[in-house]
Amino acid sequence: MRKLKWMAYIAFAAVLLLGACGEGKAGDSGDSDEGETIPAGGQTETGTEDGETGDPEGNEAGTDADEEEAAPEEEETEPAGPLYELNEATWAFSPIGDAEPKAALLTFDDAPDKHALELAKTLSEKDAPAIFFVNGHFLDTDAGKEMLKEIHDMGFPIGNHTMTHADLKGLTEEQQREEILGVNEIVESVIGEKPRFFRAPFGSNTDFSRQLAEEEGMLIMNWTYGYDWEKQYMDAQALADIMVNTEYLNNGANLLMHDREWTAAALPQIIDGLRDKGYTLIDPATIKLPEK
Repeated sequence: MRKLKWMAYIAFAAVLLLGACGEGKAGDSGDSDEGETIPAGGQTETGTEDGETGDPEGNEAGTDADEEEAAPEEEETEPAGPLYELNEATWAFSPIGDAEPKAALLTFDDAPDKHALELAKTLSEKDAPAIFFVNGHFLDTDAGKEMLKEIHDMGFPIGNHTMTHADLKGLTEEQQREEILGVNEIVESVIGEKPRFFRAPFGSNTDFSRQLAEEEGMLIMNWTYGYDWEKQYMDAQALADIMVNTEYLNNGANLLMHDREWTAAALPQIIDGLRDKGYTLIDPATIKLPEK
């Protein structure tokens, strides 16, 4: 009997001891919940900080709600306004507001012929923006359309340089319409958008072409200088030298080049030379465009 009593006392004491130990462990776990259970729930460091300012009772529901409320919202940034405006009296670009005045635009006509992709890849490698003005007769094959798409996919805007590179002043209004709208239709079918820039062959604009370009929401753009069609500059070194050292290189310069072998070879030096002289290369996306 005495033995049974002692066994009962021992069992009762064990129950008390286990209860005390259990309370101690629960308290330890609560103290470390923020440090251990939050990462287990997939939270980041930001989530951990949010948890520290959440439900003071440490309730899971409160913590989840706080995390949702404290989650950083994506900032809606309005697109920046235009930085450059084309002066149609000089065909150079004027800065808008605080835009860098010492800037120049690179443009390439008669694309996509044999060297357009090479030009685009060089520009892309050097993080140099530019506009490619295309002719419709280069887009009448699948290969031409594929090149156009590749150039556009690399981030370069496409300009309209007419279907056949004819002098618009020698065409009827209906012929001019076909020359201009034909390119817009092809370009839109390939890249999903119409050109926003128009350059008449030989810079030969007419009253009708100006009106039509305006109706299509295109900015008419001639140029301030170019040399790669002149015989003495059909050489990479000679072309690179004149494009960077000509007297016509001034603030807002609008450089005209073509889809030519010597131009493609000279392009790296031209880009480097302009930048070495302190010129910013104008991003076409920052040019003020007419309203559609």
